[in-house]
Amino acid sequence: MLNIDSIENGIVIDHITAGRSMRVYDLLELDKLDTCVAIIKNAKSEKFGKKDIIKIEGATDIDLDVLGFIDDRATVCIIRDGKLVEKKRPRLPQKLVNIVSCKNPRCITSVEKVDQVFYLCDEKAHRYRCRYCEQEYKK
Repeated sequence: MLNIDSIENGIVIDHITAGRSMRVYDLLELDKLDTCVAIIKNAKSEKFGKKDIIKIEGATDIDLDVLGFIDDRATVCIIRDGKLVEKKRPRLPQKLVNIVSCKNPRCITSVEKVDQVFYLCDEKAHRYRCRYCEQEYKK
């Protein structure tokens, strides 16, 4: 069995759907951090069968909107002095800004340099619509 040390201060993103940890890593731009980041893929989970985990040493804040968009069943554990001090559940965000891109070639975002803005239109189906052209984006 693989053993990954616990962290003293930082964040543990747990219960990520198996296979989604690299997308979380990319969208949270964890590669830009100058700290230790551990990605555990396909760990055993009693609740889900398999899960991914990301441990970030020294980090204090992450964008819960991005995490909620990618995987709203994940949990964010804040660790200080080796102890769990707070546990958060990200929610599906009402608005996404520069997280996904509009695929409509006639949308203003494909010709102008403007923010890619999507609004949640169907929470159950995780569907979003482009602010400018109403193009649907579905995970």
